[in-house]
Amino acid sequence: MTVITGLLFLVAGAGSVLGQDLSVPSTWREPENKYNLAQRIATSQNALDSLLPELNETIGYFNVLGYWQGGNVFSAMANEDYVTHLPLYQGVVTTYLNKAFALYADYSTQYNDDALWWATACYYAYRAYGDANLLSHAVQTWENVKTFQISPQDAASDSIPTKSFPIMGTCDGKTMAGGVFWRPVANDTAVNSVTTGLSAYLAELTGNCTYTDSAIAAATWMQTLNMNSDGIALDTINANDCSRSPATELFTYNSGKLIEGLSVLSDVTGDESWRDFMTNTVAAAVKTNVWQGANGVITEGGDTEADSDVVGFKTILIRSLHEAWRRSAENPEMQNLIKSYTNVQYNALLELASTENLPWRWYSSEWAGPQPTNFTGWGQLAALDVLVSVIDINPTV
Repeated sequence: MTVITGLLFLVAGAGSVLGQDLSVPSTWREPENKYNLAQRIATSQNALDSLLPELNETIGYFNVLGYWQGGNVFSAMANEDYVTHLPLYQGVVTTYLNKAFALYADYSTQYNDDALWWATACYYAYRAYGDANLLSHAVQTWENVKTFQISPQDAASDSIPTKSFPIMGTCDGKTMAGGVFWRPVANDTAVNSVTTGLSAYLAELTGNCTYTDSAIAAATWMQTLNMNSDGIALDTINANDCSRSPATELFTYNSGKLIEGLSVLSDVTGDESWRDFMTNTVAAAVKTNVWQGANGVITEGGDTEADSDVVGFKTILIRSLHEAWRRSAENPEMQNLIKSYTNVQYNALLELASTENLPWRWYSSEWAGPQPTNFTGWGQLAALDVLVSVIDINPTV
């Protein structure tokens, strides 16, 4: 897994929003919705329900999934209830998020990004249900992870109290201030891009400038240091020596969480440059050939033999695009691009990558097919945010 920077910004060379092509490519496979609202809700609920038998009630996450992936199942459940206004999963979500945080305070022992996946699930659940206890988990986890964000003072002194090694205050002539370390252990050097967008959500909710300032600091770090010239988020910089992850190591969820964070931050600050950056990043993410072919169907994380972190990345991209869609009524062209891209994935899942085996529909993690011959928890997980998002982004008929 990779980590956290908070909220991100534009790099030179990514292009202005005025020049961005937001048209739907003619080569995309089935970008139109063919299913009514009742069908879409029933399909998403079936996939969510299929994972409930795998819920380990003792430890609060799912036997068939990785540690961080379980938090994203609860995120999908909470967002399903949020968009349908039907609190079908409220009991499950609130019970087992509270249980998980009671057992693993702040989810802070292994990876900061894992902590924040679970904390953001709590935020989504608070948004759906108004449960203040869940919000407190999100806030407490943010406070813990915040101690691993490099401050301007840390960068100036080439040190941070939570790490045991000297850090590089600048890389490529740019400050490392704003970057967040991947792991909450003293000797791990990685500073990464992926984020939950939690700083911006908490800023929006509370109006507290501490959260906004944290998001903007991380945004500046991304703006100057961790985007490529095609507008795609890069992964890792090591703070001890400025070495980087390979330039070819590009993942959907890095750009996805960037999009989500920017969509919120633009609303929080009223700064249109954030919205412009989000628009550029949306267009880059849905049109890149890094993780999809000309037909638009995502190919990343298509392992059907075993679960892996990468299998779960693309569901994060779709969830983040959904959040950007919700907040972009002033840009119908981009909304249509996001809707079309999500429908491409939905139609591929139903027609190429799933099999009905009552009472469940099984989903393959390989969205371009073939259809699965058995149930896999990671195949179900990867599909969830597509199935939830299409409920909201298509007409309510």
